[in-house]
Amino acid sequence: MTNEIRTIFDRIAPVYDQLNNWLSLGQHHIWKEMTVKWSAAQSGNTCIDLCCGSGDLALRLARRVGKTGKVYGVDFSPNLLATAQERSQNYPQTAIAWVEADVLNLPFENSQFDAATMGYGLRNVQDIPRSLQEIYRVLKPGGKAAILDFHRPSNAQLRAFQQWYLQNCVVPMATNLGLKEEYAYISPSLDRFPIGSEQVELAHQAGFSQATHYPIANGMMGVLVVRKS
Repeated sequence: MTNEIRTIFDRIAPVYDQLNNWLSLGQHHIWKEMTVKWSAAQSGNTCIDLCCGSGDLALRLARRVGKTGKVYGVDFSPNLLATAQERSQNYPQTAIAWVEADVLNLPFENSQFDAATMGYGLRNVQDIPRSLQEIYRVLKPGGKAAILDFHRPSNAQLRAFQQWYLQNCVVPMATNLGLKEEYAYISPSLDRFPIGSEQVELAHQAGFSQATHYPIANGMMGVLVVRKS
């Protein structure tokens, strides 16, 4: 599955940002800003953005940590990393290292990062508990992580709307770009994805002392915020 997912993200790299805009009804920039804020990244911090895609969250982290900070953007898709690196040329004032790696086996020391973010990545990893354990491992004591992803709303009408929107708006848009299969997987991936309370339980099992899931966009999105003691 890992190779299949990597191939998907390599293929969608050229239109990744455009499709994210459609997927989120134009709201993903707001949600990403909220995610960075919940990570509690501060000026001078060393931070990591996992499943960094084309670099949106990493660039936001970079602006927050400033010239004295450091940001690592990690993804397993070389095409998306290339897009992110190209975008980061417009922000030379902050050091961002783009790293091709598997989030289930991060090439970093224990307790290296003050804060971590992940956007639309946890739903796609092969082993969610292992991914959370790796985030726990690389965070410093007191460090926080904020994890943004799609979420199945508990409200039946909103759940039906989300399903309709994915099937009748997102997939046709992707189909027009020759990417039908790449985006048709989102709905079944949501069916497998743990809901907020289950994510909180998994975070506690991974070792986090504090874990809260914040539903946003009427529960169609959510941010899991965790803290390492």
